[in-house]
Amino acid sequence: MQRKTTSRRATAPLKAHSKCGLRIADCGIRSGSFAGYPLRLAGVKTDKTLLSVNNIEVIYDHVILVLKGISLEVPEGGIVSLLGANGAGKTTTLKAISSLLHAERGEITKGSIVYRNARIDRLDPSTLVKRGVIQVMEGRHAFGHLTCEENLLTGAYTRQDSRVAIQRDLEMVYSYFPRLAERRHAKAGYVSGGEQQMLVIGRALMAKPQLILLDEPSMGLAPQLVKEIFDIVWRLNKEEGVSFLIAEQNATVALRIADYGYILENGRVVLDGRGATLRENEDVKEFYLGLSTAGRRSYRDVKHYRRRKRWLA
Repeated sequence: MQRKTTSRRATAPLKAHSKCGLRIADCGIRSGSFAGYPLRLAGVKTDKTLLSVNNIEVIYDHVILVLKGISLEVPEGGIVSLLGANGAGKTTTLKAISSLLHAERGEITKGSIVYRNARIDRLDPSTLVKRGVIQVMEGRHAFGHLTCEENLLTGAYTRQDSRVAIQRDLEMVYSYFPRLAERRHAKAGYVSGGEQQMLVIGRALMAKPQLILLDEPSMGLAPQLVKEIFDIVWRLNKEEGVSFLIAEQNATVALRIADYGYILENGRVVLDGRGATLRENEDVKEFYLGLSTAGRRSYRDVKHYRRRKRWLA
């Protein structure tokens, strides 16, 4: 198995990636809690790496280079956030992992993706689903003409379990998403955006996943619904042992539950670290959380970036 050669760990304080793509150091975090979530180290449930993305490059239409040497890891039983603005490469990274690139004329031209010690970047999406890797697409893609319960049952299509086992898991989904139990007979196309987001996450759970790739779960939702959905994601990780790789622009909510985080810009990882460490980083506060040493500011008060991002210096 090819090991990635573009990253290393150190014990120095948090710092940005160098131009050659070195990973930042692992830094300690303070004990305590943040916004109701206990702070956890990445891989606290197990030291085993579930997913490893090793220096991959992705090209669309044989011309457009989108990912330029992305490397990341997801520990078994952990939550990892993939942060960045529109066009940074978050969705492409998830589609590279779930083998959905070919549907959009994309391909991995360099590097490897390893899941449970086996390469998966050459497998088809249906095989990955059977192995427990499920992607929840951006935009809440539900079958609008089916009821909510019928949508959930489609998630169990690849399973060979008995009806009793599938019904048991259906009730488990309803226990995490009681709104879906109330709307089980409603057409999915007529429920709210928040309920549709719960529906597609619930449908992924019906496939008995070990790793869920969650793409922009907060998009277009009210803050209260965003908090509710991320609360449920955190509970699923703690209680069901499902690992998550979450691509998200809303760094505030994503870093509250993440064990570890990666920040992407222009197809490269420019910063990474433990979730609590990234929350305290001054660059992350200013450019992704809207905060600085002077507190929250309006973009009207600054002409552009008042200071340059240190990782681009």
